[in-house]
Amino acid sequence: MRYWMFPALAALLLSAPAAMAERIFIAGDSTAAHYAPDRYPQMGWGMALACNLDGTVTVENRAMGGRSTKSFIAEGRFDAIAKDIAAGDTLLIQFGHNDANQAREERYTPLPAFRVNLLRFIAMAREKGAQPVLLTPVARRSFAPDGSINDSFATYAEVTRAVARETGTPLIDLGYDSRVYVHGLGPEPAKAYFLHYSKEQAQAAGYTRWAEGIADDTHFSEKGARAMASLVATRLQALPLPVSAKVRPQPAANPPTLGGPTCP
Repeated sequence: MRYWMFPALAALLLSAPAAMAERIFIAGDSTAAHYAPDRYPQMGWGMALACNLDGTVTVENRAMGGRSTKSFIAEGRFDAIAKDIAAGDTLLIQFGHNDANQAREERYTPLPAFRVNLLRFIAMAREKGAQPVLLTPVARRSFAPDGSINDSFATYAEVTRAVARETGTPLIDLGYDSRVYVHGLGPEPAKAYFLHYSKEQAQAAGYTRWAEGIADDTHFSEKGARAMASLVATRLQALPLPVSAKVRPQPAANPPTLGGPTCP
């Protein structure tokens, strides 16, 4: 009998589905989103996060420009993550930029509703057996006349921190970390980390999308995206989560510019 059991066992093992790689999902806005090559050097920090992970973890970057918690849910993006996420995955949740935009009704989310929406993201992840992680909204390049950096989304960041405390959800205080980082750069050097190019600079570099120049204090260049991804990874590594052991943070200081989201 044992002579036919071994081939049968081998066939059973070969037919079994391969174990799924561990995944990090990102739910967020334009500061984390993926961009096509024609928008280079614009990159979201989610595009560079994979460079801070070992080869057993993949990134499912579902962040999308212009989305708040309200519009992300309304457009079915929340449901799409709920359909795909599974036990053992991690969900990074970063909103606030567009929730605070009172000029856009489809985006604006008052603070009480913002809190409820964050709770909904957390509950969904836990129901699926995944690990939610809250992130405070990343900083803008916004300096006060005295040289200090403004906290552009302080109220939304505080709600995020409060929800993390109330629910026992791990927190990456990216808002704080990024403000410290950008303040340390200073107003002029920080331009290299955001989309700041004169017409001459853009044309000389071949940035056809920005051929007339651009001065954007919210969205990141490749350098800025890599720096922010390093800040996220450093905090993620320090958390007591299964995925933390698989995080390999790249240095945040003076990140390389490689011409796209490839890893050094």
